[in-house]
Amino acid sequence: MKCPYCDFPESKVIDSRPTDEGGTIRRRRECMQCGKRFTTYEKIETAPIIVVKKDKSRQLFDRQKIMNGLMSACEKTTVSVDDMEKIAMNIETSLQNSLCREVSSERIGEMVMENLRAINQVAYVRFASVYREFKDIDTFMSELSKLLHENK
Repeated sequence: MKCPYCDFPESKVIDSRPTDEGGTIRRRRECMQCGKRFTTYEKIETAPIIVVKKDKSRQLFDRQKIMNGLMSACEKTTVSVDDMEKIAMNIETSLQNSLCREVSSERIGEMVMENLRAINQVAYVRFASVYREFKDIDTFMSELSKLLHENK
């Protein structure tokens, strides 16, 4: 690893620690020439996931977009940020493990709704109302009726 201070190409690892539940390794390094210390992070390289949008355009998967949707849906509910991060991480992991390099935005939305339905019905309905683009009160009531029947 090249030193960020003197550009010397060799350094030694002083300390290594897992972070992000083992998904990343944090390494403290010391330059073999100038002796200064710096930190690097090592992460498993994964194949990119391409999201196919409703208009058939494609873009790279971005877990932050899931988090943004979850934050909006879960505002003023009992769902913690940790729970939201777990949902986003589980969805990303599931997509990586599926070995499909392209996934529809609809599938991602369904995955988010499945997870929200299991932990908080208010957040689920909020997300569903935006995701499914409820046009009127009848569509909204239909979704609520499905929820009520599932709970009986």
